[in-house]
Amino acid sequence: MMLAAKPSVSICKVTGRRLVSGTRAVRPTVGRCQRLVVRAEETTTSTPSFDSEKVLKDLQEKWDAVENKGAVAAYAAGTVVALWLSSTIVNAINAVPLLPKFMELVGLGYSAWFTYRYLLFKSSREELLKDIGDLSKKISGSE
Repeated sequence: MMLAAKPSVSICKVTGRRLVSGTRAVRPTVGRCQRLVVRAEETTTSTPSFDSEKVLKDLQEKWDAVENKGAVAAYAAGTVVALWLSSTIVNAINAVPLLPKFMELVGLGYSAWFTYRYLLFKSSREELLKDIGDLSKKISGSE
């Protein structure tokens, strides 16, 4: 026996699955599923606003605290140039046929080696953390 059903959502008591019936013909399920009516409601949640004046004030205070502004500007310009140059190189490599796939293979191999060498065993993880700590001390000059 086939019946035409109205659009509704039902929850099956046996399986717990949602059953959505549209305007198509469906077989009736007797005694196995419970009918559930769903209604959407609009909720108003206040999102935190972005205070641009506070951000600009913080940036101004940090810039005023910098002693050697020329060096900071040179580092920033060098960073922008390095990013532009690396993007150009990556795009050039990407244009060569088969080279991007080879580079992906090299990256996958290195990732597998790094995982085996430094992340798999506890002693090697401790060694990695020690090496990172030593490197950060050398970079910051606190060594």
